[in-house]
Amino acid sequence: MYKLFYSPGTASMVIHQLLIELKQPFELVLVDFAAGQQKSAEFLQLNPQGRVPVLVDAEVSIYESAAILLYLTEKHQALTPPPGTKARALFLQQIAFLTNNLAPQFRFWFYSPDLGFDEYPLALKQQLQQNITSIWQQLDDQLTSNGPYLLGDEFSAADLMLTMYMRWSRNMPTTALAWPALQRLADLVRSRPSWRQLYQQEGLTEWAGF
Repeated sequence: MYKLFYSPGTASMVIHQLLIELKQPFELVLVDFAAGQQKSAEFLQLNPQGRVPVLVDAEVSIYESAAILLYLTEKHQALTPPPGTKARALFLQQIAFLTNNLAPQFRFWFYSPDLGFDEYPLALKQQLQQNITSIWQQLDDQLTSNGPYLLGDEFSAADLMLTMYMRWSRNMPTTALAWPALQRLADLVRSRPSWRQLYQQEGLTEWAGF
């Protein structure tokens, strides 16, 4: 049985939903950020950065949401195209794009101390917002021409990752749902039973979509 170390609404969301989609048995282990459990010596042995998710699979312990996603989809040969195919190349590209482009912008948006600020100057905050909206536009253009999913007609784990990031924009001046094709993808993912189960198990309410 898998063991997933998580905190509600964080980057562990995508792995939690993926495990539900894969119909794999798993145990959820809450890492209480308010209590500082992510900084405990025990947790830092699992992930020296003190972040979730961490997945434990027997003798394998792995962190970073993209790495866990690729590990699970490869192991179970589900929610990802077959290795060596054109679709698989696109899948890997999408995961890398989201991880390398969108994730860092959100990290900066939510954690101003990472850039040495208690609170961002207005110009810097506006630039971060612009960086994120430009990525939304690029993704919306792609989904408009070849959607409704990131792999066209094929639903994949990449859509779970994108939906998680879209949820993170819910309180920003311009949310991802301002783009029609992104709204359509979000609605498709939020209509899945795995999304409802995820919300129930993590006690989430905002941006439910059901």
